[in-house]
Amino acid sequence: MASDTRNLTDGRAADGAEDTYGPGGTEDTSGQGGTVSTYGPDGAYAPGGTDGTFGPGVAPVERPAATHQARNTSAAPPGADDRTPALAAPAPVPLPDASGPREPTTRLTAHGCWYPSADPAGAQVAFICDRGGVPQLWAGPVDGGEVRLLDSGPDPVREVAWSPDGRWIAYTTAPGGGEHLRVLCVRPDGTDRHILAGVEPGSSAYLGCWAHDGSAVAVTVAVPTAVPTLQEALAEPGATEPGGHVGRVPAGWSGRDRDAVLLGAAPLTGTGAGTPFASVTADATISGAPRDSRTAPASGSGDGLSAYLIDPDGVAAPVLLATETDAATLRVCDISRDGGLALLRRGPRGRREAVVLRTTDLTTTCVMPVADGDPWIGRFSPRADTLWLRSNAYREFAVLLAAQLDSEGRPRGWSVASEREGSDLELLGFSQGGRAAVLAWNVRGASEVEVVDTFPPGTADAVVGPPRPVPLPHEVVTRVTAAGSGRLALALSGSQRRPGVWWLSQGVSLLRTPWSSRDEDAVPPGRPPVRPVPLHVTARDGLRLHGWYYRAPGRGPEEPAPCVIHLHGGPEEQERPVFNPLYHEILGRGLDIFAPDVRGSSGHGRSFVDADLGTGRFAAIDDVADCAAQAVLAGPADPARLAVMGRSYGGYLTFASLVWHPDLFRTGVAVCGMSDFATFFEGTEPWIAQSAAHKYGHPQRDRELLHSLSPMSRIDALRAPVLAVHGEHDTNVPPRESEQFLRAARERGHAAELLTLHNEGHDFLRADNRRLFRRAAADWLERHLAG
Repeated sequence: MASDTRNLTDGRAADGAEDTYGPGGTEDTSGQGGTVSTYGPDGAYAPGGTDGTFGPGVAPVERPAATHQARNTSAAPPGADDRTPALAAPAPVPLPDASGPREPTTRLTAHGCWYPSADPAGAQVAFICDRGGVPQLWAGPVDGGEVRLLDSGPDPVREVAWSPDGRWIAYTTAPGGGEHLRVLCVRPDGTDRHILAGVEPGSSAYLGCWAHDGSAVAVTVAVPTAVPTLQEALAEPGATEPGGHVGRVPAGWSGRDRDAVLLGAAPLTGTGAGTPFASVTADATISGAPRDSRTAPASGSGDGLSAYLIDPDGVAAPVLLATETDAATLRVCDISRDGGLALLRRGPRGRREAVVLRTTDLTTTCVMPVADGDPWIGRFSPRADTLWLRSNAYREFAVLLAAQLDSEGRPRGWSVASEREGSDLELLGFSQGGRAAVLAWNVRGASEVEVVDTFPPGTADAVVGPPRPVPLPHEVVTRVTAAGSGRLALALSGSQRRPGVWWLSQGVSLLRTPWSSRDEDAVPPGRPPVRPVPLHVTARDGLRLHGWYYRAPGRGPEEPAPCVIHLHGGPEEQERPVFNPLYHEILGRGLDIFAPDVRGSSGHGRSFVDADLGTGRFAAIDDVADCAAQAVLAGPADPARLAVMGRSYGGYLTFASLVWHPDLFRTGVAVCGMSDFATFFEGTEPWIAQSAAHKYGHPQRDRELLHSLSPMSRIDALRAPVLAVHGEHDTNVPPRESEQFLRAARERGHAAELLTLHNEGHDFLRADNRRLFRRAAADWLERHLAG
């Protein structure tokens, strides 16, 4: 299960948050930061201890339980009822100055820089960098000179947004590396740092867009509310949700038996007659009036979400834009320049929606399905007469949609402004004045970027001019943002480098910022990164699968090698050809890696993403075995020395593969994986349960299906030793998921070890912990495969 913190990353960690995109540090021999746990023959849990492989153990840290309590509510939007109370508006909390040294930290020379956000002139860029060992907030000039650390605190930074007036930099942090976030503001010189939201125990806050004049920043606040437990709410018979569906069945589900097939949404009705893109035009507000049954909540549990506009100076009171209960996500993506319209993104994974909200009366004027992936889904034109969206509504791949808006914010009709056959529009950015759009296309895992003019001279409709390609020095773009007039800032990653920030000025070729890491800093000298080659697989049911094969250095082309099948999270993530420090570590031990996209992955069309729904998840488990077979048939992999490894949903597939295909793999490494869907739904965050119900199945109505899909239900079939790795503060997939699988494995006489990483959540963000994890996993794999 990928991190699904409502509006952060849609099953993909923010740029740099995972090894796929994320930088590590120079290798060292430190072993601090984790606890190695084993399970004795009687199943007793034995934490800590010293282990020569994993380094000194550290005593477990007791985690405080989240506080669940009813919240006082502020005034709700018109039309809201008592089911959707607004959460109390956050109050700013001043903090002491924590700006860091004016010289870059040099302890770690190999690092990454990502998530750029530029000042209005485009001369300075705020960004995230982990050169000090943890992702922190930095700022510096794009063309050279001194960079400065704006927050030297220990909490990892996740997102950054420089205000349009240049006075503030807003950013999010993850206290303790966990899933509950805070939104902060700081002056560009590092002064006046304060928390805008997320300071209360058990609460969380998420960054939205700035108002175009810089007067306010949008923040979504989530605080646990006093509601029935998840199991109680989902089990409630005959409960009726807004929209009329009964029994709290997730929206879009039908045929509620063991097949549990999630159907696509029915076409909407509205003003777009004659086009396949009709819009919802309703008088209902987003905050609780009846909606189409497609969008009704999946359950009656969870925390509420309220979106506010907050004055960073603290002079004006927060303004409530929208509130929802039982919500999976809610993010404010854009506000029109006149302040009259707001663009929000809401909904669970696989069923996201764009919502246009009229701010004067908080009326919803438009709802349109949008694609998963990057949460910044679109933007209004400068005069708010056009809406641009990145959407895969009623089609396989995401395109650029355009809608002309009337004076009330309602669309007159939809048209496709730009599309590519067989490729997703993955990122959508705009120039500072909004007169040019930047389109990043996902082409078989790599990125292709082009700039198009919106409303070219001599045109009146929402059309774009001819594309101007932007040559890329590396394979994948993770973020695109305006950097002054005629400039763009891009975060790039590739198979030979760590993430860096590049800038494009007046159509000239991209230039690397001098404070980004150099290519030669990506790895220690003497062993360059391995460029992967594509490998295609035909699954047993005929579905075409894709992946990347990494050949360990020094092996002949025909020499069989031990091979690790590595599975990404999500499952909606996608394997990309970028430098992965974990892969580099494993390859250095003489082990090959095959990293496939099994069904459910993104980048291959909407049908491929939905192919694992319901009973299709059994086929996804079989995909792992089919990929292992193809790695052997292709020649490089030794069939007697195969291992399976994965993180998050990939950790679930690792557990599942070890018990569904017990004679295929010699060992497994499961990282933050689910082992039992029942305990997962009980322990995960409420908003994650909301999305998971749509993706995996309803915890009550699909209870038998979820039980049969749970690795714990087949634990007696386990034959191989297993290592599990978990962050101690993971509330996405709680550590219990690893612990119960390992305990059961040990009770059956199998070797089982657990590495718990301190001060980490679902994503491992600290350089020392990441190195410890990589070294521990590679040691384990080498020990069990090298012989």
